[in-house]
Amino acid sequence: MSESLIIGTNASKQEKYETLHPQIEALISYEQNLTANLANVSAALHEVFGWWWVGFYIVESDELVLGPFQGPIACTRIRFGRGVCGTAWKEAKSKLVPDVERFPGHIACSSASVSEIVVPIIDKNGKVLAVLDVDSERFDVLDETDVHYLEKLAAMVAEKF
Repeated sequence: MSESLIIGTNASKQEKYETLHPQIEALISYEQNLTANLANVSAALHEVFGWWWVGFYIVESDELVLGPFQGPIACTRIRFGRGVCGTAWKEAKSKLVPDVERFPGHIACSSASVSEIVVPIIDKNGKVLAVLDVDSERFDVLDETDVHYLEKLAAMVAEKF
C-alpha cells in the first residue's frame, strides 16, 4: 500500500468511508505491530475527515490508556465507566454524543471538543480491547453514518489485536 490515500474531494461522507475502508484494510493487513496499525488508522481518519481529535485508548487492567492518536494532547488514563470512553467500554456499545456538555460525567480533555463518538474495539469473545475515540470542535458533524462505518472499522482493527 502506498503512503497516500485516494479519496474524492467531492465525495459524500458515505462514499469517503466506502473508499477509505479497503485502503485501511490494505494498509494494516500485512503489518503485525499494533502501534503501527493504530497510528495509521488514526492518521487516515484524521486526514480524510479533518476531525479535531481521533485516536485509540487501550484497555490496561481497570483503565483505558492513551494509544496512537492525531490531534492535540489528550487525557492519558480514563477509568472504567467514566466519561464517554469509559462508558462505551463498560457498556461495550458505541456512543454518539452530539453535545458533550449534555453527557453526564463527560471528561473534558479539551474545551474545544463539543461532540464525540466512541466505538469499542471488541474481540470475537465479546471482550473490549480498546476504544476508538473521535472528537469534533463542531456540532452536527458526527452522526449515525459515522457510527455505522466506524463500527465496521473497529471490527477490522479488532482482528489486529
